[in-house]
Amino acid sequence: MRFLLISICLLMLSCGSYPKKQNFKLDQSASKNIENPYFSDASKDYVYKATIDVYDKHFGGLLIIKKIGDNNHRVVFTTEMGNKLFDFTFLKDDFKVNFILDEFNKKILINILKKDFKVLITENLNVLKSFSDTEKAIFETNIYNKRHYYFFNESQLTQVIRTKNGKENVRFLYSKINKHLANQIEIKHRNINLEIKLKSITQ
Repeated sequence: MRFLLISICLLMLSCGSYPKKQNFKLDQSASKNIENPYFSDASKDYVYKATIDVYDKHFGGLLIIKKIGDNNHRVVFTTEMGNKLFDFTFLKDDFKVNFILDEFNKKILINILKKDFKVLITENLNVLKSFSDTEKAIFETNIYNKRHYYFFNESQLTQVIRTKNGKENVRFLYSKINKHLANQIEIKHRNINLEIKLKSITQ
C-alpha cells in the first residue's frame, strides 16, 4: 500500500506542468501579447558567426537571417567561403527548404531546425498564461503546438524554454543584448546531441 501511494505521488509530480514545477506565480494582470524584437528590422541583414554541433559532427560558418516582410524570413547557413549548407524560407506558418546539404538532409533534423528557427524569428505571440518569478516575467505561448515560456528581465527577452511533458526540452539563451540586437544566442537541446551557438557580426 505504501509503495502504491509513493508511486502515485511520483507519477503526479512527473506529470505536473512546467510552471508548477518551477514554482511560478500566476500573474493575471500581465499583457496578453508579447514581442520578440531581435529579428524584426527588415532593413537589416542579421549576420552571425555560427557553430552547429549535431550527432557528433561540427559545422561552422555564417548564419544570415533576413526579414523579407510581415511574418516572412529567410534563414541561410553558409561556410565562411560562401557555400550554402542550408537555406530556409518561413512565411507565416509555411516552411520551405530552398537548399540543404546532405549532412543536414534528414527529416527529423530538418523538423528540429524548423522549430528552433521559428522561435528565433517569431515576433508577435499570443500569451496563454502569465507568471512571475522574483525579478522575471514569464509568458506561456504556443508555437507549432509546443509550449514555450518566454522570460523577460526588465522588459528584455533573455530566455525561451520549450517544454515536453512538463520538462525543459530546449533552452534558448539571449545575451550581450544591445537594444534590439542579441549579440549572442545559444540553443541547447536536452534530449538530443544538438547545440547551436551564434555570435553577431552585424554592425
